[in-house]
Amino acid sequence: MEVTANIRWGLVLAAGALLAACSGEKVTTKSSPELPRYQVRSIAIVPLTSITTPQVRELTDPYLSTPQSVRRSDITVGMPSSVEPPPRRTATVPDYAADKITQLLWARLRSKEGLQVLPPGEAAKAGPATGEVAKATPEANGAVIAKRLKVDAVLIGQVLVFQERVGSRLGASPPAAVGFEVKAVAADGQVLWVGNYYERQRPINEDFKGFLQRGLGFVTADELARYGVEEMLKAFPFGTGGTP
Repeated sequence: MEVTANIRWGLVLAAGALLAACSGEKVTTKSSPELPRYQVRSIAIVPLTSITTPQVRELTDPYLSTPQSVRRSDITVGMPSSVEPPPRRTATVPDYAADKITQLLWARLRSKEGLQVLPPGEAAKAGPATGEVAKATPEANGAVIAKRLKVDAVLIGQVLVFQERVGSRLGASPPAAVGFEVKAVAADGQVLWVGNYYERQRPINEDFKGFLQRGLGFVTADELARYGVEEMLKAFPFGTGGTP
């Protein structure tokens, strides 16, 4: 009986390794070739915004499809494109999502050594006027804030997906889905680094490794967001250390 159980477990692990290899990256980052020319010792976190275009969700498929804005991101997200035949319905990013992820970034970055991090409130007060924001790109607005605050760079970003699970830890339909992108922009407008996270939690037979990481259950959107921030900032090129 013990030998049989070991064989079964071995088959489960082998299948899990295969599924994990096919599951794609949830977090991707990219540094600019110009990065070595910059010394970033101070940075301000600009409050993230949320995508205003509703996300398409199929009535025949309870899962959110990947937003077009994610597919067009500065970093290619390893998620397959989905076919979107009618009928369709939409879901919007809730108002609180951008602030939640902003605060997660702030909590994580302020513990880094060798990096002065200004809180989101400081950047919000230093932002361009409403009319100026509408005329410029987020990168250009970020550069304005960096100059006004006399910091080397700012962190800007946008929440692209924030869909709460419908159900419980034991079963959800749809499960939680979270996606966001952040950029480190120098005071001269140069994008120095980009981080991108997108995950729609999948069941164990589709993402064995991810389901194990989640404690063999369906997590909340908050938990996915926290995971995304922690994993993304492991590759953040400025400062050292920090409490996980």
